Amino acid sequence: MNHKLLLSLALLGPAAVVAQAQTRTVSGRVTAVADGTGLPGATVLEQGTTNGTSTDADGNFRLTVRQGATIVISSVGFATQTIPVGEQTNINVRLQGSEQLLNETVVVGYGTQTKRELTGAVTQLGSKEVENVPVVSFEQAVQGRTPGVQINQGSGKLGAAVQIRVRGSSSVSASNQPLYVIDGIPVTSQDVGLANTEPINPLADLNPNDIESITILKDAAASAIYGSRASNGVILVTTKKGRQGQTRVNVGYYYGRSEATRLRKFLNAEQYKELFAEAIRNSAANPDGYINFFYGPNPDIAEVFEFEGGLDYNSNFDTPWSELAFRKGNVQQYDANVSGGDAKTRFFLSANYNDQTGIIVGNRYRRGSFRTNLDHSITEKLKVGLNLSLTRSVNNRVPDDNAFSNPVQLNAIPPIQAKDDPTDPTGLNRGTLYYNALVEVSNAQNTAGTYRSFSNAFLQYQPISGLTLRSEIGADFLNLNEELFRGRYTEDGAPTGYGYSNQVQSINYTTNQTATYFKTIGNDHTVEALLGFSFQRFNQRQTASEGRGFPNDQFRRIASAARITAGSSSGTDYSFISYLSRVNYTFRNKYLVSASARVDGSSRFSPDNRYGIFPAGSVGWVITEEDFLQGNSAVSLLKLRASYGLTGNAEVGNFAYRRLFTAIPYADVAGIQPSGLGNPNLTWENTAQADIGLEFGFLNNRIGGEIDVYDKQTNDLLLDLQLPYTGGYPIVTRNIGKLQNRGIELSLNTRNIDNEVFKWATNFNISVNRNKVTQLNGQEIISGGRNLGRVREGEPIGVFWGKKFAGADPATGDALYYTAEGTTTNDYTAAADQRLGNPNPKFTGGLTNTFNAFGFDLSILNQFSYGNDIYNIGGVFQSVNADFFDNQTVDQLRRWRQPGDVTDVPRASFGDANGTQPSSRWIYDGSFLRFKNVTLGYTLPKSLIEKARLQSARIYVTGQNLITITDYPGYDPEVNTTAFGLPNYLLGHDFYTPPLAKTWLVGVNLGF
Repeated sequence: MNHKLLLSLALLGPAAVVAQAQTRTVSGRVTAVADGTGLPGATVLEQGTTNGTSTDADGNFRLTVRQGATIVISSVGFATQTIPVGEQTNINVRLQGSEQLLNETVVVGYGTQTKRELTGAVTQLGSKEVENVPVVSFEQAVQGRTPGVQINQGSGKLGAAVQIRVRGSSSVSASNQPLYVIDGIPVTSQDVGLANTEPINPLADLNPNDIESITILKDAAASAIYGSRASNGVILVTTKKGRQGQTRVNVGYYYGRSEATRLRKFLNAEQYKELFAEAIRNSAANPDGYINFFYGPNPDIAEVFEFEGGLDYNSNFDTPWSELAFRKGNVQQYDANVSGGDAKTRFFLSANYNDQTGIIVGNRYRRGSFRTNLDHSITEKLKVGLNLSLTRSVNNRVPDDNAFSNPVQLNAIPPIQAKDDPTDPTGLNRGTLYYNALVEVSNAQNTAGTYRSFSNAFLQYQPISGLTLRSEIGADFLNLNEELFRGRYTEDGAPTGYGYSNQVQSINYTTNQTATYFKTIGNDHTVEALLGFSFQRFNQRQTASEGRGFPNDQFRRIASAARITAGSSSGTDYSFISYLSRVNYTFRNKYLVSASARVDGSSRFSPDNRYGIFPAGSVGWVITEEDFLQGNSAVSLLKLRASYGLTGNAEVGNFAYRRLFTAIPYADVAGIQPSGLGNPNLTWENTAQADIGLEFGFLNNRIGGEIDVYDKQTNDLLLDLQLPYTGGYPIVTRNIGKLQNRGIELSLNTRNIDNEVFKWATNFNISVNRNKVTQLNGQEIISGGRNLGRVREGEPIGVFWGKKFAGADPATGDALYYTAEGTTTNDYTAAADQRLGNPNPKFTGGLTNTFNAFGFDLSILNQFSYGNDIYNIGGVFQSVNADFFDNQTVDQLRRWRQPGDVTDVPRASFGDANGTQPSSRWIYDGSFLRFKNVTLGYTLPKSLIEKARLQSARIYVTGQNLITITDYPGYDPEVNTTAFGLPNYLLGHDFYTPPLAKTWLVGVNLGF
């Protein structure tokens, strides 16, 4: 027995030696060429096996491989390297950054492509480019970084909708927002719904720290694979996945304080009294004036205030109402994620809590989210995965810009009115002239709460080499709950309280079935073919009720109301069925051809017009692969590409082609009435787009970038046309007119200084777009009211059109306007309508500089817009030479006072409407340069973090919207009034729109 054991050991000894000789342990460090820093989380895999590991926080790795093995090193956003091990035991690898090489992997529609093979206009931001620059919302991660994409945050309200334009506006009445696709789930801004009659930001429920990459598809070659909803561009959002290797834990926290980027200056009490006393005297001197009509000549000024406004002209109060709408806000965020896995299973888990107190009194937004992304290799050919997220958000909202209960409208209250009133049950002076919106803060509730889930699952199978079959199913669930209550002391709730409850449930689910075949033929030919089927269905149900007569203000539910004054329920849905295909062909890695086609069917159109075909084709030429440029050290990259294709726009009402009826009760008898005329001939908007692009790199890619020139022609515009009211139908949607966008985009990346001690890199991008309505069949679309935005043939969308203001008559102080002959008149009706301005910028862009030295990193992002005009429609009330009791901006002090005065502010004349009509008087240049984000960080050295048993540690300070350089006198040049019912072509209108927040953040990120 013992002899047998010894024999066995003797035989095993040499076998063990042989086995040890057949393996080799290699170690090393993976760094980035750009800055020399270690790359944590990079994958080191033994080629042809599932044996692998991940680098630690400093980029180090250790892996045991077979003799003669080859290792593959990859990291998201960097070029993959393949290295034979040979006799090496230490391998140090420097990966080239994705922005410098053609073999970067880019997320495209229904798959990925290398940058080399890409023939469309695509911009991709990876997590590496923004992870060290903390942002509060998704749009802040994109602003100023992507050519061809204009982002207007619209308002300083938390959770408010943003306005995103990809290569200009392509529609008049249909949506101009891009299609968002989050992990394969299409989401449009219309799908989210409304809260408090204002649009909701469709991406407010997405945790920015969960984003792996953001890809923007701009031309037809890139976006036509999404067919009927791609005319406004496509934004693909991919969330983070787990990677094979050591489990990593990351936690982060930041805290910040915020304030308004700018506060307007209004008259103090002394200035107010002076101006309005003069205005009343001037009005009394006019026989037809307002004051003379009620009081006769030369009335007592105090008497006028007491009678008309209930104000005490002789009061000693000096209340800064314009400042009371704002406060010092704050924000804090807790973030944690765990990622890792092995050759079989990879995982990414994250949790996040964000709490923002807005700069507007009463405004607060809270969001908590959880995400789990899993994928598992059942076999080498079969793979499954699940992405699951759940978000709960609560938004304490403020009323619409147009509501008197909106705190920003406090600036209308005269400073001689006291803020507090001990005799008022609220403790506040509710106002005798204008409502004190501060009452809403303590005596009202306006809450929008949502539960949101973006989720999808996939099954992927490779039956033979090169063929991948993938089945996906995804869903976007939204539950929106609005609770609005106005107490008995509020303007709208008096005398017994008012309540409103609204429940919205939206389900948006989709399935994608694709087959992708990749084949390399010899050394010269590469073919990739995609066939697919997609189906999407959206369903929304809404139930609302209103009530009055509450026992007291502590009872706020509709069930407590004595009278249910209104109730409604509605439902809507739509569906898309699509067939898609794409073929990419590469010859000798330098000649590229791509073609795609998508057939879309939509329930939004009649059976005769239900389907549309959207093809696209593109070619590319990698010039640096030619023999005549081989070995040229000065030219690293030259790639020319061109594309042409068709895309569509179907973002109109779900039943616009049908004649609709609605129920109407009368005297307890049910009835019906027509509510929509319908148009069975309605079809898609079609946009044909041509693009020529050049990608370049010089001096070993120290200088690189790309330039694109494009032409977009949109036909069959979906227009909501006004009908005569005598017919009983207000509008009808028709396909009328044409529109074009032409532009140039430039992106430039440079490594100015690049050594082991100090690094400085710059990214600059600029976009020029010219928009024009080329055909409208004699129609002109006018928004009406005090708005000046119009749609006219031969003009850009939203052009300002009306009377041109000529200042004050030096002799009389009357407001003057220009006639058609170029002369001036004080008769508003005699003035000519003409072009007054253009809300579309001449160019937009951004400049980012990053610096690295001795563990410190500094990033400075500047955003700019030039040539756009803004119509401060609120000026009709707040900058109108004391026409009524509204407090005025300080510029009204330079009013005309005596003959010979030369000024642009007419004579102060109470109630005489001297220059109060809509005109160019309140149109200003909206150009601006903004320090959008400045971040200074410090990564602790390895010697320190190892003592704390950490893998990484970084502290940082960030400033957002720090400095804004502009001539616009309003709150903020980046704002635009948004409200339900306003047409989307109404651009550049600022009506008491609150400014954006200037925020300072201090935070820390730790890795374990």
